Amino acid sequence: MEKVLIIIGDATETLDTMYPYYRLIEAGFQPVVAAPEKRKYQMVLHEVKPGWTITKEWEGYTLDADIAFADIVPEDYAGILFSGGRAPEYIRYDKDLVRATKHFFEANKPVASVCHGVEIPAYADCVRGRKMATVPKCQFDLEVCGGTFVNEACVIDGNLISGRTFHDNGHYVGPWIKLLEAARDAKS
Repeated sequence: MEKVLIIIGDATETLDTMYPYYRLIEAGFQPVVAAPEKRKYQMVLHEVKPGWTITKEWEGYTLDADIAFADIVPEDYAGILFSGGRAPEYIRYDKDLVRATKHFFEANKPVASVCHGVEIPAYADCVRGRKMATVPKCQFDLEVCGGTFVNEACVIDGNLISGRTFHDNGHYVGPWIKLLEAARDAKS
């Protein structure tokens, strides 16, 4: 069973993480949760409540990381997903995560990003000249790093598939999994 990385940290958005996690299993892939260190992480739920102008946050489920960023051997993985929430704001600076991120773009492996997940490939200088969806408040992060913001539920730019928020899970995760399946089938 081919392995696929899911990148998280504390305050990773629950639905951004768990929906693709279970979809990968359904498609016959082994999701591998990677984080700054191998331990339990607190996920969160994010929603802009009616009448609010900012995101409200509640605690979600917890999730164990299978591997620390420092222990990732990127060649062992078929693809990667950058989950959203607040986690990307602080994990994007991890040198081992940057190293792994660059590998997936350079090797043209299937990459998915949702919401604040864009902050990781943006920091790793992997979005220059690429079109991506992200939550509108991260448009600046994408554009200042040379990417183009597209406000759609699913944006496909070669090996990079992205969505804005968990509301887009049903739009961008399926095409990303199809890329993973096509790559797997090409190896058979």
